[in-house]
Amino acid sequence: MSSEIIVHPIPPVYDADSSVLILGSFPSVKSRETAFFYGHGQNRFWRVVAAVFGEKVPESVDEKKAMLLKNGIAVWDVIRSCEISGSADSSIRNVVPNDVGLILRASRVSRIFTNGKKADELYRKYLEAETGVKAVCLPSTSPANAAWSLDRLTERWRAIKADGDAGI
Repeated sequence: MSSEIIVHPIPPVYDADSSVLILGSFPSVKSRETAFFYGHGQNRFWRVVAAVFGEKVPESVDEKKAMLLKNGIAVWDVIRSCEISGSADSSIRNVVPNDVGLILRASRVSRIFTNGKKADELYRKYLEAETGVKAVCLPSTSPANAAWSLDRLTERWRAIKADGDAGI
């Protein structure tokens, strides 16, 4: 599969009350098709976040946005544009980062989490010095991270709750 330069097509989700920012790397092909974050049916992000907050798993984009905002969660990706082959994080080249300062200036975000090692690596490389906030790397909710069960992911992701530290 050849790579192509793609500009991030999904606007961030946040409001003035957001206190936690979760950053992925770049939207998958499925997410770009559905025009919303974590659009692949096998990605466990929505099941994990719903379980952490004791919510019903959201189905529609509006339900997903509502659940995030109700719980003070902002979501975006580290990358604004890049060269990528399909959905493979390993193929990402020529990164232009997003301006996460946009969210930080307009919200109460004080904690940043990255969804997986690639998002964490990219955050540290391109954004950490700018934000001055050390991110906490959480295990990826991607179906490619099959070593982590849904229960294990959920337990580790409890760190996103304001009162949760999940051993971090």
